[in-house]
Amino acid sequence: MTTPAFPGDASTALTLQGPAGGLEAIVEAAEADTPARPLVAIVCHPLPTEGGTMHNKVVTMTARSLRESGAATVRFNYRGVGQSEGEFDHGNGEADDLRAVAAWVRAARPDAQLWLAGFSFGAYVSLKLADELKPGMLISIAPPAGRWDFAGIVPPDCPWLVIQGEADEIVDPQAVYAWIDSLKQPPELVRMPDTSHFFHRRLIDLRGAIKNGIKPYLPAEIG
Repeated sequence: MTTPAFPGDASTALTLQGPAGGLEAIVEAAEADTPARPLVAIVCHPLPTEGGTMHNKVVTMTARSLRESGAATVRFNYRGVGQSEGEFDHGNGEADDLRAVAAWVRAARPDAQLWLAGFSFGAYVSLKLADELKPGMLISIAPPAGRWDFAGIVPPDCPWLVIQGEADEIVDPQAVYAWIDSLKQPPELVRMPDTSHFFHRRLIDLRGAIKNGIKPYLPAEIG
């Protein structure tokens, strides 16, 4: 498979080479009315076995928030999801998929910072690799503490934003808060009251929380 160049168009669908075969991805440039920044953010989607894909509305809103802040974004389907080849691998193979996507981004855009973001299972996958990949920033939305093994996760040595709905019916907010309290270097935590796991009727508030949380860490505009 030929390694594709990093596209400059507003939205481009492409296939990247992953460890289990092709990975379906969508690359989107910064919003047209927003000055671009030397920044590419990879956004990881929730659990495939519960219907999670790169088209999940929390994932797409997260990517939109980043593009409205000047970043280019990459969303991709893990192995076995959509047109991506392979089979679900309980977070291990999915971490390998993210590793491959990050390697492509860094090779194709060596001029840009790499940021990682993830929702639910996607937050777990990106957290697993944060210490290894050393992103410029990490955004964790509803990280599934209590549902997946967080014992071996090393907190990232970079700015880190966690957003958690306080009425989350899938990820126990108290488990998330207890996990954060156990860390020597805790993240910036945004608690969103009356907010469910999928941010029903609160997506615009999520957008604001992301844009406000990342603003101090954005690289300078290009040009």
